[in-house]
Amino acid sequence: MPTTDPAAPNFIRDLVAAAVQSGENGGRVATRFPPEPNGYLHIGHAKAIWINFAMAEEFGGTCNLRFDDTNPVAEEVEYVDAIMEDIRWLGFDWGDRLFYASDYFEQLYLLAEQLVTKGLAYVDHQSLEEIREGRGAFGVPGKPSPWRDRSVDENLDLFRRMRAGEFADGECVLRAKIDMAAPNMNLRDPILYRILHVPHHRTGEAWCIYPMYDWAHGQSDALEAITHSLCSLEFENHRPLYDWFVDHLDGLPGRPRQIEFARLNLSYTVLSKRWLLKLVEGGQVSGWDDPRMPTLSGMRRRGYTPAAIRRFNERVGVAKRDGVVDVSLLEHALREDLNETSPRAMAVLDPLKVVIDNWPEGRVEWFEAANHPGRPEQGTRKVPFSGVA
Repeated sequence: MPTTDPAAPNFIRDLVAAAVQSGENGGRVATRFPPEPNGYLHIGHAKAIWINFAMAEEFGGTCNLRFDDTNPVAEEVEYVDAIMEDIRWLGFDWGDRLFYASDYFEQLYLLAEQLVTKGLAYVDHQSLEEIREGRGAFGVPGKPSPWRDRSVDENLDLFRRMRAGEFADGECVLRAKIDMAAPNMNLRDPILYRILHVPHHRTGEAWCIYPMYDWAHGQSDALEAITHSLCSLEFENHRPLYDWFVDHLDGLPGRPRQIEFARLNLSYTVLSKRWLLKLVEGGQVSGWDDPRMPTLSGMRRRGYTPAAIRRFNERVGVAKRDGVVDVSLLEHALREDLNETSPRAMAVLDPLKVVIDNWPEGRVEWFEAANHPGRPEQGTRKVPFSGVA
């Protein structure tokens, strides 16, 4: 498995090293890469893959591959297979540590019941528009739901009826009861479960309620005893919510430490699965693996190598502040890798016939040509020379 470049700037390495040296979690390092199977991976995901897998390897730990498959409307088995292929192509392997958030649907449900019985979650019959409006705005407190103060028994009964399929899509949701005046909007009674009468690609029709990403993500990390939840900066404001869940739940086998890093932004490059999906569905490209796409499968078809992408990430390093990296650095990393590894050959695509009049007819001389001028181990090839070219 590839390793990180110790010379590259990487504040996460410093934090993980300090945790190991202090004996935190018994000196154990366990990370995870948690993609949502709602599209193909792009070059931005390569950074998260590299960080999580390489950190685990560097400190003798483990890295899980876990699909956060909590939205059956957008997820497909095709995406699951493509994601695994791309990770392996980059040179990383999760071994026997393949998991799905759907593996924990029953446990997540029971944890949600635990919040209900503690009076920390309630069933809300407001519409999504009313919930959104009731959250307020920055500096403006939210408005409590009319159903916020239901009894524990009533909420527990309603939540179980949600699971049993007694309600239609959108008729009600389960919300955490935290603080409608919290400065952090994520703490204003976030939704934990919504109703979706849609079959799941792994669980079929066993469930008609599905956990929201914020509920499933952090608890899945805790259930897997992940020590370091390494994620991009857009989740920084979600960390207090994840910590609140862990603080108020009993029986979780782990308490992950979330560390955020700046996501990869490339100049002149769209790195949004939502917009890339529009290109695919609109027919502007031939598919997710179109060579013009910034997806890993598209870049593979375009001639990029795994080593070039890893070298690029090592050079960019890991920072805490968002920025934009010029795409020319990625192209330079590819040229460097191809220059070091690619055999040399010459071809004439549109030849012009040349005849040497004083060359003996039928005579052919063979010359030795190096396959790579700087790598004799790549051997040589025979090149013919005759009177007709």
